[in-house]
Amino acid sequence: MRLKTLAIALLAIAFAAAPARAQGRAPGVTDTEITIGLTTPLSGPAAAWGNTAVAMEAWARYLNDQGGINGRKIKVELKDDGYNPGRAVANLKEMKDSVFLNVGLLGSAVLNAAKEDVAEYKLLTINPYGDVAIWAKQPKAKLRYVFVNYPDYADEAEFLVKQSVELLGARKVAVFYQNDDYGKGGLEGVNRGLKGLGGKGSLAGAVAYEVTDRELGTHALKLKESGADAVIIYSTITHGANIVKEMAKAGYRPKILASFPLGDYTIMYKLLGELWEGAHFAGPNISAAEPAGKAIVDILTKYEPKLVGKENTALTGAVGIIIAVEGLKKAGRNLTRESYVEAMEGIKGFTTMDLTAPVTFGPNQHHGLNAVRLLRANKAADNSFVEVTSWQIFKPLF
Repeated sequence: MRLKTLAIALLAIAFAAAPARAQGRAPGVTDTEITIGLTTPLSGPAAAWGNTAVAMEAWARYLNDQGGINGRKIKVELKDDGYNPGRAVANLKEMKDSVFLNVGLLGSAVLNAAKEDVAEYKLLTINPYGDVAIWAKQPKAKLRYVFVNYPDYADEAEFLVKQSVELLGARKVAVFYQNDDYGKGGLEGVNRGLKGLGGKGSLAGAVAYEVTDRELGTHALKLKESGADAVIIYSTITHGANIVKEMAKAGYRPKILASFPLGDYTIMYKLLGELWEGAHFAGPNISAAEPAGKAIVDILTKYEPKLVGKENTALTGAVGIIIAVEGLKKAGRNLTRESYVEAMEGIKGFTTMDLTAPVTFGPNQHHGLNAVRLLRANKAADNSFVEVTSWQIFKPLF
């Protein structure tokens, strides 16, 4: 009798421990749900970029209404980090045992602060938005759970400065840049690009700002005094709009070229009106005005109306979660972080529902796409733009 009682007790313990073991293998996964973690700037100087996460949450609701993924619904755990690295790191620590993966970790300073933590946690980190070189400098062993579809700032800036000289006829170029890995990556690319132009163009000035800066009048005067006929901008949307306004106040209207984080022309037109007309900017994905983009935007704005007027940053968010979900689909019902890695490494030529150039991952390639195209803002009155170049595809960094 005692043996029977002991056997029953052991079986009870085994059944009770089974969910815990499963949870240990796949945090954030139950029989009915997959929890995705998002930490993003919903407030602070980069709050406009928080639309990426809002769009991801909207897309998750849409997918759930379609039946979810492999029999599971997607649950989103969304936290505001205010573009503050310390807050982002704290959010990730809180999430690490409750979410299956993180999508869209945002900000180069944030990535720099979090890169060791995500490796230690073995936290699947999909499509982080920030300086790709941060990941490229990491040992391969620390990148197993990181998958990036994002342009390298230095490669993009090299392309932009060449366009400023060869297409727009600039001879003296200045850079307005954020004083962190984001902006410094852009400055590095500009210098690299100018060296390859054989003296056709020169760097007239480089003016840095801090994320906490609000008054940019002095920065604008420094750019004007440089005598540059083109200014390349690596900044937040807010700081980018402010520097263009301040330059105009100073009577300085150089040719403007902007990194793709300033690529939401609807927001830029709203902030700057006609001052944004003629600006050239890079884009990492199709725009909301193009057929493939409009189809996705119609869904996003149906599920989250506050994304109206912010469609292009929303699309960037959609790209991130669409890639993450493709991995979930391929991993199947028996979902673990290891099975997910294997599934992601099997993605080849995936165009994210026609929003991007083809994305390819593999065991030795976790930087799936490094590409931009060049666009030009046309008229503020109708939010129009024109494509200047098609996809410029650069070599993946890792």
